[in-house]
Amino acid sequence: MPSEMFEKGLKIRTEVLGEEYVQRAIKGSNEFNQDFQEFMTEYCWGAVWGRPGLSRKQRSLNNLCMLAALNRPAEFEMHFRGALRNGCSVEEIKETLLQIGIYCGVPAAVEAFRIGRRVMDELEAAEAGGDD
Repeated sequence: MPSEMFEKGLKIRTEVLGEEYVQRAIKGSNEFNQDFQEFMTEYCWGAVWGRPGLSRKQRSLNNLCMLAALNRPAEFEMHFRGALRNGCSVEEIKETLLQIGIYCGVPAAVEAFRIGRRVMDELEAAEAGGDD
């Protein structure tokens, strides 16, 4: 039986990353990684993202910095989309990526801007009806 913190985490994770992504991750789990999916949902999304000390926008911008520094492009892309869902403006994200360039290095910023531009191009194409 899922805990209250798991349910809280599942709600936040779904709101930030989108229902399709979260359901695919959870339904795609098996005996090997199911415990990890539950652990991550409960503690990362429920216990940490569910805390009141930072807004979701700030948590998203923090994640972009950390994921760029760690060179985790797949997670970076997912959280770039999440940052937009959390209400981060393109300007806020751009400024964050510039700061990544100074503190994490130009190669990290190059990759961050590359991924961000691809995501934004995909979203613009979808809005224009080009995703049919």
